[in-house]
Amino acid sequence: MSKGPRSAAARRDWGSDESGCSVLHLDMDAFFASCELARRPELRGLPVIVGGQERGVVLAATYEARAFGVRSAMPMTRARLLCPQATVIRPDHGLYRDVSSSVMGMLHEVTPLVEQISVDEAFLDVSGARRRLGPPTAIGAALRRRIQAEHGVTASVGIARNKFVAKLASTHSKPDGLMLVPVGSTIDFLHTLPVGALWGVGEKTEKSLAAWGITTVAELAHTDLASLQTAVGRVSGAHLHDLSWGRDPRPVVPEHREHSIGAETTFGTDQDDTAAVSRRVLELSDRVAARLRHQGVVARTVSVKVRSSDFATFTRSRTLDDPTDVARDIYRVARELVAGVDLGGLPVRLVGVRGENLQQREGSTQQLTLEESVDPRSGAQREAELALDAVREKFGKTAIDLGVQHKNGTHLY
Repeated sequence: MSKGPRSAAARRDWGSDESGCSVLHLDMDAFFASCELARRPELRGLPVIVGGQERGVVLAATYEARAFGVRSAMPMTRARLLCPQATVIRPDHGLYRDVSSSVMGMLHEVTPLVEQISVDEAFLDVSGARRRLGPPTAIGAALRRRIQAEHGVTASVGIARNKFVAKLASTHSKPDGLMLVPVGSTIDFLHTLPVGALWGVGEKTEKSLAAWGITTVAELAHTDLASLQTAVGRVSGAHLHDLSWGRDPRPVVPEHREHSIGAETTFGTDQDDTAAVSRRVLELSDRVAARLRHQGVVARTVSVKVRSSDFATFTRSRTLDDPTDVARDIYRVARELVAGVDLGGLPVRLVGVRGENLQQREGSTQQLTLEESVDPRSGAQREAELALDAVREKFGKTAIDLGVQHKNGTHLY
């Protein structure tokens, strides 16, 4: 994808008509640096660089550091010369993977049509989610709020009729913004941009186009196709000409198969109330089970992740006798696994639940226990949860919750 500059002429407001605009591009802002600031809030507003102290390259920089010319992939020695007052933080890739996994899980709760591009960005096709979640701008705003609330990092969202324009919209909404490009405004938006904003226009192609007097997307769009192909080649010329008129037929392509399905959350304040942690484990188990049912798979293994207030992370897992997509079954195992983690008296910062070793539900065999084989209610819990799915599909995910009874602090179904 092009890393070309943004255009000062490209305003942020292009109208409010969302018809035909079902593609979202969500891009985390200065992702690695933002993750670090979330656990070091005292550094907010200051120049911060994530990377090796001396050797290596810059992995990420806050916008305050970018103001001094610091950029990703820049040698660290040069970055330190440009911004000697910056705080340099060694990367914590485990943290970044955890946050990324959580965010991508949020996106999959909106729609199965999620195409992850990198650790910090993805495309979504929300055409099938409009009825239950509202228009694309509402979906994008809700995702941004949730990511901020759960992880303390910001994301920018672009909304348009196709992937190419949605990506440009998210770029122009940064940092921490949301931008809609209506179908009727697509050409006007594109024709405010420099030619370097187009996918496939690198430094070499940009120079070749400049030699022909083409420096903007508008100039490229109005250049004879044959001349354009002479300048940059037959295939590239046709591709750029299509992009200059907003034509990008590629669909959002989701991953073909997930190896696991999980959900996790970071508490707003570190939590030492075991009942509150158990309630959150129940919510996460419910979300995981719903996604399993939605994708027609069952999990043979349940795993949990617990992070304490000092950022120590613990994982535990258990393989089930029979695979399941029932929240009750997942919750019972997950609750026991979480309770078995020794945090040394420290409160909980993050908890996660994941279903692993997935297999297709159709064709899978399940061995009933003796009690289940004679219980006329066998299978009733799954039927009840399927009913929950139907209610949520029609009225939204928050319309109804999985209920529990409380007895001496214990959650019982």
